[in-house]
Amino acid sequence: MQMLFQADLGRQTPDQVRATFFRSADPVEPEVRGFAEDLFRVAVDRQKEIDQLIASHSTHWRLDRMPAVDRNLLRMAVAELLGFKSTPFPVVINEAIEIGRRYCAPESINFLNGVLDSIARSLIAANRD
Repeated sequence: MQMLFQADLGRQTPDQVRATFFRSADPVEPEVRGFAEDLFRVAVDRQKEIDQLIASHSTHWRLDRMPAVDRNLLRMAVAELLGFKSTPFPVVINEAIEIGRRYCAPESINFLNGVLDSIARSLIAANRD
C-alpha cells in the first residue's frame, strides 16, 4: 500500500518507486519484499481495470475524492483479488480492513468493507458465468 501511495501522491513512476522504496524502508524479508513487489506490479499493470471496479462499486464516490489512503488500500486489495487467485477473498478483505484500522479514519472501515465485499461478489459471479 505504501508503494501505491508513494506513486499516487508523489506522482512517481513505478520504476521511481521501486528504485527508492526498499532502500528507505526498514529491512524486509525477501519473501515479504517479493510479495510486495508482485502486488505493486499487478496494481500498476491493471490500474485502469482496478480503478473502474472501485468506481463502479463505490456509490457516490469518485476516486479522486476519496482519501488517498483509502483509495490506495482499495487498489492494493483489488489487485490481490484479481492477481492472486490462491488467496481466498475473505482473507484479502480481512487483511485490508486490518490495515485500514491502522492507517484510515475510523469511518472508512465500513466503506472499505462494503466496496471490497461488493467487488468480491461481482468477481465470484463473473467466474460462475
